[in-house]
Order: sequence, then C-alpha cells, then structure tokens
Amino acid sequence: MAHHKSTKKSIRKNAVRTDVNRARTSRIRTYVKKVEEAILQGDKEVAGNALREAQSELFRGVTKGVLNFKVASRKVSRLSSRIKKIA
Repeated sequence: MAHHKSTKKSIRKNAVRTDVNRARTSRIRTYVKKVEEAILQGDKEVAGNALREAQSELFRGVTKGVLNFKVASRKVSRLSSRIKKIA
C-alpha cells in the first residue's frame, strides 16, 4: 500500500481515468459494430450514416488520448472501402 499522500492520490486518479477510458473505448467499439452490421445487411445509406457517426467518435477518442491517430484513420479507411464495395 502507498505511504505518501501524492501516491495515494495518483492511485485514485488512475482508477478514475481507467474507468473513463474503458467507457470511451467501449463506446467507440459500439459505433464501429453498428457500421459493420449495416455493411453485412448491405444497406449502403445506413452504413454511410453510421460511418459518419463512428468516424466522429473515433477521432474524438484520438483527441482524448484513447486511440492513436493512425489506428483511427486505418479503421475509417477500411470501413469506408467496405462500404464502397456494397454497390
């Protein structure tokens, strides 16, 4: 167990940040799953709308430090190319 005040505080802060980051990551995954479901159903319009929402959420995760920029860009790129193939 920690003995210093600052260490105890950092342990509390880390626990809170972990919960927040887990929630953000889960939210991002949910949006990406919505896009993938729309792609599997073959509905291009719904998939495009879902992609716009997912893209916003992915890049918000980047600004909050949950995701790397290149990871988010790669996910958006791959999803959009899958949507274009629906035609």
